[in-house]
Amino acid sequence: MNDKQNNSKPEAPTPGKISWKPGNMLYPLPVVMVSCGREGETPNIITVAWAGTVCSDPAMVSISVRKERFSHKIIKDTGEFVINLVNKPLVRATDYCGVKSGREVDKFKEMKLTPLPSQHVKAPGIGESPVNLECRVVDVKELGSHDMFIAKVMGVTVDERYMNDKGKFNLNASGLVTYSHGEYFELGKRLGSFGYSVKRPVKKRGPGSRGAKTAGASGGAGKKSRRTKG
Repeated sequence: MNDKQNNSKPEAPTPGKISWKPGNMLYPLPVVMVSCGREGETPNIITVAWAGTVCSDPAMVSISVRKERFSHKIIKDTGEFVINLVNKPLVRATDYCGVKSGREVDKFKEMKLTPLPSQHVKAPGIGESPVNLECRVVDVKELGSHDMFIAKVMGVTVDERYMNDKGKFNLNASGLVTYSHGEYFELGKRLGSFGYSVKRPVKKRGPGSRGAKTAGASGGAGKKSRRTKG
């Protein structure tokens, strides 16, 4: 670069937009309760907003935890934890577990939560959660304020109340909660489903027709429809 480029000022933001310094503004996020524990000790719960999916095959997730948190050493020592999804009835317990330390209180007891025995790890899940993901740590990334625990999902438990009569798990009927900029929100109006932007409209048939083809069908009997994933 020449001197003129080095001394140039940043371009003005687009009209109607305000430029801020870099920060964690990727919202909304899933808010989850992560349960962990050492054998023979009282299990603990930590509320985590920095959680996400990192791989589908094998199924892997990540959580990021500050080094000074009580649960950090437990997870690092045991190499396992359970991610418990949060719905509306669990919001208060979720907030409590995020502001209280397991060094001082038994969060399961204080919030009247049920330790759920896990099948693949020693850490318990939370019985009241609609979904429990039993996780085993495969890598730890030291990133700065947080360490990222990358883990393989060893097993999943779901609440049978959200299974329909066809055996499908209706997760979105459980009242899932998200976290956005310091506030909790229940998931609201459904806006579409995966692939709806490229789905063919259903053609209307006149009286006496033998029935319309389903949208997006290939036209051949018994053939599976194809979907393109970007």
